[in-house]
Amino acid sequence: VVGGIEAEAAMLGQPINVLTPDVVGVNLTGTLRPGVTATDLVLHATEMLRKAKVVGKFVEFCGEGVTHLSVPDRATLANMAPEYGATIGYFPFDEQTSRYLRETGRAEAEVAAAEAYFRAQGLFGTANPRDIDYTEVLTLDLGTVVPCVAGPKRPQDRIPVDQLKQRFAS
Repeated sequence: VVGGIEAEAAMLGQPINVLTPDVVGVNLTGTLRPGVTATDLVLHATEMLRKAKVVGKFVEFCGEGVTHLSVPDRATLANMAPEYGATIGYFPFDEQTSRYLRETGRAEAEVAAAEAYFRAQGLFGTANPRDIDYTEVLTLDLGTVVPCVAGPKRPQDRIPVDQLKQRFAS
């Protein structure tokens, strides 16, 4: 965010100190098992990211597992940033993003322009976490996510469905 004083300093050639946020890479591996929903994934990731204390940080989802998530699943996970405490959660622009743009009525020229831009910037496709200088890298194996339930106000109190009867009885 740049205010009037910073803008004036820039116009006068003065240096401006800009604090860059910590960026946590979440290396997604594997694929979701059949029957596991985006909600299950979000509850699992929220619990993991809260434990990692990502408050005030940027979270970038990366790794080969990203390619196995649909755009709606990605949006569900990214939109939960306030729940896991991050400033923002985001995914890379890739083939699925381009397909989504086409399927939602964007002109082919617009899609091609977006792809060309991201390719020219070296930002197209899923990053390998070893190629990026993240502040921290966490790994989430999508195959470990199981169907679960949680209350609307406390997603950290996630209960795997196969443990529901036992937990309810206790």
